[in-house]
Amino acid sequence: MATTSELPKKYKAVIYDEPGKISTKVVELDMPTPAAGEVLVNLTHSGVCHSDLGVMTNRWAGLPHPTQPGQVGGHEGVGKIVAMGPGTENSTVKVGDRVGIKWISAICSNCPACLSGHDGVCFNQKISGYYTPGTFQQYVTGPASYVTPIPESLASDAAAPMLCAGVTVYSALKKSGAQAGEFVVLLGAGGGLGHLATQIASRGLGMRVIGIDAPNKKDIVMDCGAEAFIDHTQGKAEEEVKALTGGLGAQAVLVLTAANGAYASGMTLLKFGGTLVCVGLPEGELKPIATAYPQFMIAKAQRIVGVAVGDRREAIETLRFAERGLVKTHFRTAKMDELTGVFEQMDKGELLGRVVLDLQ
Repeated sequence: MATTSELPKKYKAVIYDEPGKISTKVVELDMPTPAAGEVLVNLTHSGVCHSDLGVMTNRWAGLPHPTQPGQVGGHEGVGKIVAMGPGTENSTVKVGDRVGIKWISAICSNCPACLSGHDGVCFNQKISGYYTPGTFQQYVTGPASYVTPIPESLASDAAAPMLCAGVTVYSALKKSGAQAGEFVVLLGAGGGLGHLATQIASRGLGMRVIGIDAPNKKDIVMDCGAEAFIDHTQGKAEEEVKALTGGLGAQAVLVLTAANGAYASGMTLLKFGGTLVCVGLPEGELKPIATAYPQFMIAKAQRIVGVAVGDRREAIETLRFAERGLVKTHFRTAKMDELTGVFEQMDKGELLGRVVLDLQ
């Protein structure tokens, strides 16, 4: 068993130095020691997610507390285990294994949600990058029982976005009730979540994808396997979806953007018996879904479901899609000191696909 005495005493991390603003700072932190049941992971890559922007800027009205200064953000980390804490002798992972750290860093395993298999909504969850050190750093600890094994043939930089964006949309597609051969509308189809959802739905699950986004996202959406693309700026999404689906609408609509406007249009794109899946978290003031009229939902037997990150089994299943080459993240890499600029681009909606931090 490796010990932390063999490792450097300091390492680099990126913190939110002024929560409430788009601002990050590279600092040096003391090497942590894995506690009982934990492993220490030397991270090489971390995906950058829109959720990190919401946490850093305190724009999510649903969070119980403002983000604290000095918070290490990030929740899509990949690296190798370099030390094991006490009580991990019989763990399924070992020193040298490549593993992933997800949005949920740790679960309690004892609450009603965990006991019923819904560990993705554990009542006592610890969230990476929010009151728990995240993955924008070179070393991090996590429970040996909850890190995700990374398939050997899958590169670390490509695997990182699968740990949140990939598993989240895979879980959303499963919970949508849509089957192979049925139409699925993806609002925000060219974004970090959307371009992965397009691939998983079309290539992994055999669904017919209609992607909706800004016109500069058309190429990435079509390249990822969408059957059709709709430019939302033209204001004709409802009639275009109806035309593509024989006048019926889609079996499922996934809202993969943080825009309240996307939610407002979602219900109008559904067919009878269809499902609106809420994934993107709007920022600022809490607003209800504008078009969710009980009268129409009852008449058309429609439903609305919410999906947080998937569970640990879905994370493994998502990585298998990537391992088989059915899903490929469109990403560029950036260095730790470029993170503020990445968030500024994200805030302006200028990013295509994902950005992955190279932490080495």
